[in-house]
Amino acid sequence: MPPRPRTRSLLWPRRAGARTSSSASISSTRSSFSASSSYPSCRKVRTGDENRRMPRRARLARSIARVEALPLQWRPSLPEVNPRAWLAHVAPTRRSLAIGFGMLALALGGYLIARESSLFAIDRIEVKGGTPQIAGQVRQALASVAGRPLVGLDSSAVLRTVDALPTVVSASYDRAFPHTLRITVVTERPAAVLRRGPDSWLVSMRGRVMERLPAAALPRLPRIWLSTRTSVPIGAELTAAGAATAAHAVGLAGAFAARVASASYTDGELVFHLRSGVEVLLGGGDAVKLKVAVADRVLALLPSGSTFVDVSNPGRPVSGIGSPLSDVPATSTRG
Repeated sequence: MPPRPRTRSLLWPRRAGARTSSSASISSTRSSFSASSSYPSCRKVRTGDENRRMPRRARLARSIARVEALPLQWRPSLPEVNPRAWLAHVAPTRRSLAIGFGMLALALGGYLIARESSLFAIDRIEVKGGTPQIAGQVRQALASVAGRPLVGLDSSAVLRTVDALPTVVSASYDRAFPHTLRITVVTERPAAVLRRGPDSWLVSMRGRVMERLPAAALPRLPRIWLSTRTSVPIGAELTAAGAATAAHAVGLAGAFAARVASASYTDGELVFHLRSGVEVLLGGGDAVKLKVAVADRVLALLPSGSTFVDVSNPGRPVSGIGSPLSDVPATSTRG
């Protein structure tokens, strides 16, 4: 059989046209893609060139501006508060108010009962910080508070009563429930015996008259002599400046005061009259402890026959024979 003749399909031109259009479309797409891809490449190159040509500070500012221009993904917001709901949450309930007022009423009632009844009445007074004699004085002064309740005790009146005692410097108190009042006192320190003719009084180192004494009482304490016109009220401080200065100096002398028979302060001159017969001139009433320490060392080296030691200038003590208050002593020795 002879070969079949080859015939052209009617669709061939259309296929060719389609192929041509398709080729044109593909070519157009490629051209478009090429054009679109080449533009950013050129722009990117130009941008890089611009960045390289820009100063460093300008590039940094441009980068910061781009970062600041970024939108925030989350923004903080304050919670909305309803005042009524907040008050309802915070304010106490009626039940809690009732319980609170009930407890307050019970406390007030208990306080009134303890104050007005004998449930905590005082039946014992303890005194600390003083001798048995001073403790007896304190109990006697506070005898009026016995039987009173500890809760309603007038503390200021109690302290004023104890402080008024001539043997007490200061006092404090404490309630030891159920029936004990505890008093702690700081007592006066006896320094010397005041003598005014045949009369004698005990005086503290602060110059306060503590009590009256028999004429021969406390022979180991130094004597301070007063004029017959000087008033000596018990519990008060000495009005005579000389006697008060002498009493204070004797109190500062410490153990050395046991060697002092009497002390005087006249015309700005403080003198200790020792039991050995030697007089110690201290000058003014300042630096008494230093002057006494110097006098103690000088007395250990005092030549025989010396009658006075002058330590008014502690750096240059003087000893000699005669009176320390005379202008020119008979003989003198500088220590």
